[in-house]
Order: sequence, then structure tokens, then C-alpha cells
Amino acid sequence: MKKLIALILFPMLINPFVSKANENFSVEIEALTLVMEQYKEDTESLIELDINDKKPSYMALKQDECNAKVEVTEKTGLEQVNTAYFDVNVCKKEIYKIIN
Repeated sequence: MKKLIALILFPMLINPFVSKANENFSVEIEALTLVMEQYKEDTESLIELDINDKKPSYMALKQDECNAKVEVTEKTGLEQVNTAYFDVNVCKKEIYKIIN
């Protein structure tokens, strides 16, 4: 009896989590990918001889089905050096930098 219950419940536990995780975060993932590609190109074009390596960290917040806001923070160790904000339209694949 226990084996029968395990055979019935096991597929139900795994399948819903796999498919819903990507659907819930698809806008954020796409926005992060677009910004990372552009940010990498921008930083490669600038040649800086800096002793401290700047390491960017990314955070995305979904606004609706097509739009997300992405924050890029550059850090050197514990010190926060630079922060940039982007509005990303995933449907049109457009990135707008927010100027503070």
C-alpha cells in the first residue's frame, strides 16, 4: 500500500515545481540576460588599469508581463563603487538606463 501511494505522489511532487519556476521568473531572467550582455560589452570597451577588481551584482524586479527593473551594483570587496538602474522591455528587447 505504501509503495502504491509513493508511486502516485512522486510524479505529482516533481512536475509542478519544474514547470512553474521558469514561468514565474521568465521576465526577470530575460531582463537580466539582456542587461548582462550589454553591461559586459560596455565594460570591455573601457580599458581601466585598476588594482581593485570591480565585480558587478545584478538584481531584477518584475513590473508586468513585459517590463522589469534591473539594478547593477559594482563592488570591490565590501565597498560599493557604482550603481546603475535599467528599465528593460523584454517583449521589444529594449534597455533604457535610468539617470539619477
